[in-house]
Amino acid sequence: MSTRIALEHRTAYTFDRPVAAAPHIVRLCPATHGRTPILAYSLQIEPAEHFLTWLQDPAGNHLARIVFPEPIARLEVKVDLLAELQPINPFDFFVEEGAEFWPFAYPQELWAELAPFSVTDAPGPRLAAWLDGVDRTPARVIDVLVAINQRVRAAVDYSVRMEPGVLDPEETLERGVGSCRDSAWLLVRILRELGFAARFVSGYSIQLRAPSGIPPRDSTDLHAWAEAYVPGAGWVGLDATSGYLAAEGHIPLACTADPATAGPISGATEPVGTHMDFSTTITRVRETPTVTEPYDDETWAAVDAFGHAVDGRLQAVDARLTMGGEPTFVAADDPDADEWNVAALGPTKYVLGAKLARRLADRMAPGAMLLHTQGKWYPGEPLPRWKIGVHWRTDGLPLWREPRLLADPSTPGTATAADAERLMDAIVAALGVPAGLAVPVYEDPVAQALAEAMLPAGEPPELETPVPDPDAPADADARTALIAALDAGRGEPAGWVLPLHRTAGDETWRTGVWHLRRGALFLMPGDSPIGLRLPLASLNWRAAGVEPELSRFAPHPALAPAGSRPPGIVTMPGAMHPAVTTGLQNGAAGQRPAAVTTDTGDTPLYTAVCVQVRDGHPHVFLPPLPDFAHAAELVGVVEDAASATGLPVVIEGYAPSGDDRGQRFDVTPDPGVLEINIHPSANWPELCERSAILSEEAAALGLVSEKFALDGIHEGSGGGSHLTLGGATPPDSLFLRRPDVLRSMITLWQHHPSLSYLFSGRFVGPTSQAPRVDEGRHENLYELEIAFNELDRLTALEHGGTPPPWLVDRTLRNLMVDLTGNTHRAEFCIDKLFNPRSESGRLGVLELRSFEMPPHPQLSLVQALLVRALVARCAAAPYHAPLVRWGTELHDRFLLPWWCEADIHAVTADLRSHGFAFDDRWLGPFLAFRFPLLGEVASDELRLELRMAVEPWNVLGEEAGTGTARYVDSSVERLQVRVDGFTPGRHVVVCNGHEVPVQPTGTPGTVVGSVRFSAWQTWSSMHPTVGVHGPLRLDVVDTWSSVATVGGTYHVSHPGGRHYDTRPATGEEAQARRASRFVPGASGLIGFTAASGRPGEYARTLDLRRVRWH
Repeated sequence: MSTRIALEHRTAYTFDRPVAAAPHIVRLCPATHGRTPILAYSLQIEPAEHFLTWLQDPAGNHLARIVFPEPIARLEVKVDLLAELQPINPFDFFVEEGAEFWPFAYPQELWAELAPFSVTDAPGPRLAAWLDGVDRTPARVIDVLVAINQRVRAAVDYSVRMEPGVLDPEETLERGVGSCRDSAWLLVRILRELGFAARFVSGYSIQLRAPSGIPPRDSTDLHAWAEAYVPGAGWVGLDATSGYLAAEGHIPLACTADPATAGPISGATEPVGTHMDFSTTITRVRETPTVTEPYDDETWAAVDAFGHAVDGRLQAVDARLTMGGEPTFVAADDPDADEWNVAALGPTKYVLGAKLARRLADRMAPGAMLLHTQGKWYPGEPLPRWKIGVHWRTDGLPLWREPRLLADPSTPGTATAADAERLMDAIVAALGVPAGLAVPVYEDPVAQALAEAMLPAGEPPELETPVPDPDAPADADARTALIAALDAGRGEPAGWVLPLHRTAGDETWRTGVWHLRRGALFLMPGDSPIGLRLPLASLNWRAAGVEPELSRFAPHPALAPAGSRPPGIVTMPGAMHPAVTTGLQNGAAGQRPAAVTTDTGDTPLYTAVCVQVRDGHPHVFLPPLPDFAHAAELVGVVEDAASATGLPVVIEGYAPSGDDRGQRFDVTPDPGVLEINIHPSANWPELCERSAILSEEAAALGLVSEKFALDGIHEGSGGGSHLTLGGATPPDSLFLRRPDVLRSMITLWQHHPSLSYLFSGRFVGPTSQAPRVDEGRHENLYELEIAFNELDRLTALEHGGTPPPWLVDRTLRNLMVDLTGNTHRAEFCIDKLFNPRSESGRLGVLELRSFEMPPHPQLSLVQALLVRALVARCAAAPYHAPLVRWGTELHDRFLLPWWCEADIHAVTADLRSHGFAFDDRWLGPFLAFRFPLLGEVASDELRLELRMAVEPWNVLGEEAGTGTARYVDSSVERLQVRVDGFTPGRHVVVCNGHEVPVQPTGTPGTVVGSVRFSAWQTWSSMHPTVGVHGPLRLDVVDTWSSVATVGGTYHVSHPGGRHYDTRPATGEEAQARRASRFVPGASGLIGFTAASGRPGEYARTLDLRRVRWH
């Protein structure tokens, strides 16, 4: 995030005639205490006939004294400097213990030195009145300084004042407006009156245009501010013009006790007419890519044009490609909460998920139904997770017509149990069901009594042999009587249930009466929706049959328009809309007779529509239905009932079965994130539109896709952004029609590890959630080559055609797995390609799981566009080549920024060779984000650079109480060490006394290696006895002179020992924390011989855990 800028400041005086000039003093040299690195500086004076001498004044400022031996007609002073602007945290300092709270007294030994900066005159009436308004209650010194600075900013408006000199504080307060130097001098006087030593500072102010557009352009100018001396912190800059503390945009030039001695230029000439001209310009020389504004408008226009071009190439090969995704978000205002770090569920995640689902439905799926249902249930979690599905019809007609009739379950409602009965009566009438078939359902008093009986009462009794109770019921009749007595006190109904069933191909609904041993319907214990707690085992001696799923490959008749009602159906009183019919006649309203009533004793009936009131909202539970048309009809019936009763409802239960007549997306919780399973897009414009809508609506709710670690590391959401590739329908899937494309992509990814590591999160490696095909199982490549040969043989048997989809799936399924054989946790997940066991798994979908949610929506689109281009490339020209046995090179080489970048550029070069004009510069933000710069230092000949590298975090052994969490060893980190100007045989790179094994890169003079080290000592790690290796002392040693000529120290945490309690609020603060951990400076060791730490298996890595610690 650093920006190198060139600043030019020119001041010219033109005289009416040549005049004699006294010596001039120029105070335009950056002060030594400035924290912004100044890389180059020059001062040019005209006329050329002059003598220039550099000196320091009593305050330590660098002054240029210029003597003109001859009369001059023109005087020009020109300053050029090169500065590296990187975020600086102005609050990054300590305060001595005795000065933490104001008021305080300076130590006696400091007072004599600070005396010139404490001199003040008696305040005038306005200044005295201003000082009277200062709260004198003891407070933290930094809080006092900030409050005073902002109060001065509020009291004095800024204006440009060309007159020389500085206004008296009385006049500044009277006017209420002043220049920067007026406000600065006022602040200095106020600070001195309050007991602070303060000085006046003149310097340059640099403001760079931010992604927000404020300021609108880069600018620089001469500026003035104040500095207060705080014991322990030193001089702290306070800019009264802005109300902020001085940071990287403030370059001090002269710091003095009085403004009169801080002017940029001072001197005298003979009396003469003078014209002054000045200018300040700033130019960005070098700018590292940033994820906050990854692409400018021109670059994004080129990306967009390339996206359209890729669409054309996909059409040319008949790819019929659709692309969906699983982006994830976190809450910006509560980044430390468990639900936004490790926990799947939390107090705010459901509320935000419900709001986001409704907002997305309004913009992306008008006429959609929101379905609140049960999500995934992982081992170790007490209850299933929730899921909010947004379902709609693909024919453009509404599935749900009135959004106002969908209640928001995240807010409390006012409905009562009587409303549930009313709503069920309306549903019964709409279906033509005889009255009385809908029955009340109750919580089970027997289960409640048993649970209460299991609780201990009073003090725990002494252990003794149980004595039979003579009053206990001894026969079946007595037990039945006891249960009947309990049932008599069952209380109010928990809801209402209507047995309802419909199989695929049925023309009407089937209902009936459930015959129950206890006479009434009692729920199983729990707090789930009543539709999930029906006592199905009590309904019939026969087991429920398994109904076949409808094939995703079979054609489906069109749906009827929502709201059509066939003749012969009973109309609900006051209904606003007629009921929805099955509609299997190409969109015409079909005939739907009244529901058929059957005796469930003869024909088992195990499904039902249920109504209950929870949290003040009527909830309607939909039964499982194998046909989307039937589900659409029942949804229409429920909406008509809600309209007739005026009751907004919450729809829950089973989701409509998927086919090409319906579409959906889901909002679900995942550990630490909120996940949106977005529906597939058929082309690049759709993908861009949906990405923009998603990011806008998420941002409106305070959801973001980035966060910062305590140490300043910039991360994405922490969740995945997996890409799902398929077709509009399963038969359209390119990977089922052209399995050679799937083989090409697997081979391409195996050849280029950068595709696995550049876009992934911090959790990579063989035990991650998306291991590569060659990670973990050493024999996997051997077996995969056999599978590829089988695909070739099967294709030949089909005479050049395509092998059956099930055979393609079975050939690859057991190889696209993780270490445990899990088909879902693999980089290439073919779980839903063509699963022989389930129709819902036969979607023709390939899921790429090695993609993390990046921090900007444009980055999401670019990585998706790269994948689209690679699919088109593989479809146009098969990529078949022997698989590479990378061995230890896989991690030793491709986890480092240099070789990862080289490898991804090889991928884009291959694309360009096939006619895809992918620009390497589009990947710059990914490289900067994945491998942030940690520090750099240069001498005359050498340059040392440190970047973060990727480190696999291995899963640890299972421990008791871990639940769904699997602990990983996150204590190990890896850095890349790069040296430019390196001479083999002369230079050696040393870290903590051990030689770093660096390797040539192909660029003359540039070598790269890495250091692996234990950064933290966590309570559970792979090597609990290995201590922390930080700080890392790195030097480049010149063996010819035995001197370390360039080097620096990298600290794992703050070098001064500060402990951060909160995460960085902005990217600038995060960058400042990272930058503070690298301290440039070679050790200057003489006569030093490095101890070798080179292990045999990893040619580029020094692993400090394997060498003896010094």
